[in-house]
Amino acid sequence: MKPDWDTLASEYSDSSKVLIADVDCTTEGKALCDKFGVKGYPTIKTFRQGDTEGEAYEGGRSLDDLRKHAETLGPACSLENKDLCSAEQLVLLEKFAAMSQARRDAKLNKLKNAIAKQEAEHEKVQKSLQAQFEASNKGLEALKAEYGPIIKMLKAATPK
Repeated sequence: MKPDWDTLASEYSDSSKVLIADVDCTTEGKALCDKFGVKGYPTIKTFRQGDTEGEAYEGGRSLDDLRKHAETLGPACSLENKDLCSAEQLVLLEKFAAMSQARRDAKLNKLKNAIAKQEAEHEKVQKSLQAQFEASNKGLEALKAEYGPIIKMLKAATPK
């Protein structure tokens, strides 16, 4: 993927609206990667103007796929770019803009907390499933160890 990413970065090197960059999360970039929740590599995150958290890109990793994604980047629906909003987005944008900053912050906090709570539940499920898998695998390996020699002898006792 690295050669395709570098090609894309070259193609957008003169863009005033899109920056294609990479960060090495194993060295100097580790703190930045930790800040944005990067856990696996390669991870692609998209940051639109004013976005402080980024959005994970889960699409294809070929140069064509990356180009298609890059073409969608640039300014997004915002108070400064209402013309880029869909009708549904504009209704929400205006509703949220009418709220006080404190109310917007509280709502944002509530939504983030709901996601964090669900992520914690999801991780519990994953740990439980992992524990079940490991217990099942242990039983399977024990059965193979017990029956393996018998299977060998049964095969050895079969005339050719």
